[in-house]
Amino acid sequence: MRQKESAGKGKITEEMKQVARNEGVSEEQIRRGIANGEIVITKNKNHEIQRVCGIGKGLSTKINSNIGSSPVHMNIGEEIEKLIVSEKFGADTVMDLSIGHILDKVRKEVIRESRIPVGTVPIYQVGYEISKKRKNIEDMKIDDILDVIQRQAEEGVDFMTVHCGVTQTSLERMEKEKRLLNIVSRGGSMLVVWMKKNRKENPMFEHYDKILAIAREYDVTLSLGDGFRPGSVCDSSDRGQFQELLLLGELAQRAWEKGVQVMIEGPGHIPLNEIQMNVQMQKSVCHNAPFYVLGPVVTDIAPGYDHITSAIGGTLAAYFGADFLCYVTPSEHLKLPSIEDVKEGVIATKIAAHAADLAKGNQQAWERDRKMGLARKNLDWEKQIKLSLDPEKSRTYRKLSESYDRDFCSMCGEYCAIKQLNQVL
Repeated sequence: MRQKESAGKGKITEEMKQVARNEGVSEEQIRRGIANGEIVITKNKNHEIQRVCGIGKGLSTKINSNIGSSPVHMNIGEEIEKLIVSEKFGADTVMDLSIGHILDKVRKEVIRESRIPVGTVPIYQVGYEISKKRKNIEDMKIDDILDVIQRQAEEGVDFMTVHCGVTQTSLERMEKEKRLLNIVSRGGSMLVVWMKKNRKENPMFEHYDKILAIAREYDVTLSLGDGFRPGSVCDSSDRGQFQELLLLGELAQRAWEKGVQVMIEGPGHIPLNEIQMNVQMQKSVCHNAPFYVLGPVVTDIAPGYDHITSAIGGTLAAYFGADFLCYVTPSEHLKLPSIEDVKEGVIATKIAAHAADLAKGNQQAWERDRKMGLARKNLDWEKQIKLSLDPEKSRTYRKLSESYDRDFCSMCGEYCAIKQLNQVL
């Protein structure tokens, strides 16, 4: 039985039990959260995963890692290595965003190898398959979209981004704003091109119930995509963005009525002073559905360091109530991320999520920091290294110290405050 359906009938599934154990909360809290749409468990009935993931109200902040090939760089081995690195350094889910002729092979291999939930954006594959037929995106039919969603669901994809809120009304609002950067969502832009060329409404919006039927059959969580997310802080919080958000709230309710779990995707590029408002508005109009944010990136002037700009924004977003942070890597806006970029992006986002969890009073987060504080008091370097998010890097830095084999570090030497006070207190 599906998670939403079970929860609504008062039944606690094995996945709910696992999430409750992982989070240190009651099974009833998880069941109730899924029943009212405030929590999702991203698990396709056809995908066996080791680390079941609960996302939503009252749970620890989760993070997602994006991997996938591009048309100019395709290597299945690299993408699997990115998956392994993502899992190793703490990603809770991974999205395969592959495009290019190996996308089917990459996705199937990622699903087979992954120990965590896997997400996709089906319209990427739709666009690629249309291009293979020497056609343009405006030739896309709803059956093309439904066929890809059906195939990916059968394979075991756990959650899918669907841009059903990209509508004529939302587009009209955005165009009247005269944005600096228009649309930066790849899926959103594909649908807007289709709408403009055909002078028709978004087929994913018009046939939303058909998408819901497939999602329900396989218990796929729908991530309602933000096709009008701002790609520049100069465009943040405009009418196009919020018109789409209002519609996503309505689409979430329709999904719940059909027994389908949903998340809401959010911005994008927004300045610090607008983060709280954006999160609170989403929670209000979407009835506390889990909020999945990209970053947010809080300034546009740091290419090469956008894992930092997004970690700053992600910390605030999670503190104010965002439930799920999509990582950003140092190569964002510049190139396809390397394996090292993926690692840096995951760790930066993990720091953001953990910092927010501390501020929200998450007891598991506080216990981890308490253990680190105790290890530092005891000058237990090995314990400090093991407790760190990146033990390998911590160990490397420690070994670079001239006092590697001493009970202090090379910053203070024998003047170490902790060592001196341990001797007299």
